[in-house]
Amino acid sequence: MESLNLIKNDPWLEPYSSAIEGRYQYVIDKEKSLTNNGKQTLSQMASGYLYFGLQKLPKGWVFREWAPNATAIYLIGTFNDWQKDEKYRLRSLPNGVWEISLGEDQLRHGDLFKLLVEWNGGSGERIPAWIRRVVQDPETKIFSAQVWNPEKPYKIKCKKFKPKKSPLLIYECHIGMGTKDEKVGTYDEFRLNVLPRVVKDGYNAIQIMAIQEHPYYGSFGYHVSSFFAASSRFGTPDDLKRLIDEAHSQGIAVIMDIVHSHAVKNEVEGLGRFDGSYSQYFHEGERREHPAWDSLCFDYGKNEVLHFLLSNCKFWLDEYKFDGFRFDGVTSMLYYSHGLGEAFCNYGDYFNGHQDGDAIAYLTLANKLIHEVNPNAITIAEEVSGMPGLAAKIEDGGYGFDYRMAMNIPDFWIKTIKEKKDEDWHPSAIWWETTNRRADEKTISYAESHDQALVGDKTIIFRLIDADMYWHMQKDDHNFMVERGIALHKMIRLVTASTINGGYLNFMGNEFGHPEWIDFPREGNGWSYKYARRQWDLVDNMDLKYHFLGDFDQAMLRVISGVRNFQDTPLLKVWDSDGDQILAYRRKDLVFVFNFNPTQSFTGYGFLVPKGEYEVVLNTDAPQFGGFGLADDSVHHFTQYDPLYKKEKKEWLKIYIPARSAVVLRKVKQKK
Repeated sequence: MESLNLIKNDPWLEPYSSAIEGRYQYVIDKEKSLTNNGKQTLSQMASGYLYFGLQKLPKGWVFREWAPNATAIYLIGTFNDWQKDEKYRLRSLPNGVWEISLGEDQLRHGDLFKLLVEWNGGSGERIPAWIRRVVQDPETKIFSAQVWNPEKPYKIKCKKFKPKKSPLLIYECHIGMGTKDEKVGTYDEFRLNVLPRVVKDGYNAIQIMAIQEHPYYGSFGYHVSSFFAASSRFGTPDDLKRLIDEAHSQGIAVIMDIVHSHAVKNEVEGLGRFDGSYSQYFHEGERREHPAWDSLCFDYGKNEVLHFLLSNCKFWLDEYKFDGFRFDGVTSMLYYSHGLGEAFCNYGDYFNGHQDGDAIAYLTLANKLIHEVNPNAITIAEEVSGMPGLAAKIEDGGYGFDYRMAMNIPDFWIKTIKEKKDEDWHPSAIWWETTNRRADEKTISYAESHDQALVGDKTIIFRLIDADMYWHMQKDDHNFMVERGIALHKMIRLVTASTINGGYLNFMGNEFGHPEWIDFPREGNGWSYKYARRQWDLVDNMDLKYHFLGDFDQAMLRVISGVRNFQDTPLLKVWDSDGDQILAYRRKDLVFVFNFNPTQSFTGYGFLVPKGEYEVVLNTDAPQFGGFGLADDSVHHFTQYDPLYKKEKKEWLKIYIPARSAVVLRKVKQKK
């Protein structure tokens, strides 16, 4: 085999070429075994949702389920008083498949049902694994499958949509949290009230959490029970389709936070012991349970499990028109240890035989399938170990993700804010953390996501300002902690967003400095929704300072979006000084200058840049963004000639940089 590009592009990977090439070959072999030696495409193979589950026929219904350990299966529901009934008994087919055909009058739209599964030594009620609609009784809290066949189903209007990726600007969100009221928000409320904000702010994608049905709301959607069912606590399948359709019509891509790294342990609601066996979908023995997440781990070595998960990927693309996925918990999938207790200090840690080849094959095939179904799809890996090749092309020996999350960046910001005095914020470290990535992989940079705000932690703004947020956010109230916090909040976001090589992400509300933390209703807080919502009235109130941050975020994205393929433009460091706490860099015609010094402003601070005239296009210290307006942004700056740099065609750009502020200058194009 000729050496793969992943290895050619990184000589440090050469000692591990056999492992990398072995993984690549294993993927090829696994695809052949799934597609009948290539007689089908991956997309044709991954169509289980069109066969299993409840299917409407021209006259009547057919229901199928895979349950190889079962000895008998019955449909029980509102149509037969939840009683075991021979008329609703499934018949056994080869390979562990069960089937029943029903007349039109035997099932109706809205009927509730479950499976009664029997096996040697026991029986139990189960929600079908492939079902597309699951609802919870508001009084008993019991979950049931529901027949969903409305007379006038929602019809997609925006049929041709192509995501904008230049750059990808993601608004991470949670439907239930999207309301200002202390309750669970809905798909419709999000479409009407939050989506317009996303459009206005300048984001071009939303990344929605908690779509797959999950029994416990407080799990943030990460303990999935029904993989093909859109959570009914937010509304109907048609409501979700309408939301995605409206987003597309507004130019917004819709990415789904998909959970294939583990599943909820529940047996009645989930797949925990679906057909009476412990290993239908999951590993046996010690590998069955995740040691940190109280959940079950899929056995990616089983072709039936791969068929289920790959079909799940295609289903959400096909049925709801999602534009791609952010795969959660990829680190947990890659390693037998789930990455727990591992340091990942050198390349040897990625190729020491402790990696799960079956999981790696699944992730690679999932990426291949997704892009086969939709060539413009977006796939993002949430992965913390730094596994090389994750976001490299499959044909180069990579796993095929379009992007990987730059998870080092939010960790760096939290550590800096918590542990370092303002005088010790070093631009060299900031530059390193925001630009340290593999040349052949694109990343999604972010200062904070939902993770940083969960109970036990704090948002960036709350770490910077803390309790003073409760008393000093009025416009006419001058408070040092608030003014410092607002200034640094803008600078942190600007340096993170402007150094991207792929995309930028922000969690819903954090753009305007949403106060406090995220805490879902639970016994420990009296089942309160107080911290599981977004207080939009704060940013809408012009008498408060929150809108300064929201307005800045909007202006920042406008600058970034104003440069064609901003994420691909060369990122050139102009200057850094840890002593002065100054950082400057260029991207195309833009020059970004940061003064992290908390006390010292600089007059006539010089940088070598291409000769010309420069105008200010963004200033964190501008009054409209809650700053002091210490510099005159209407002034154009002209470079000064220096014979020493004549050959480089560079001259000195000398500007005034107030303490704790950043400015973006743009080279003025001369009229011909």
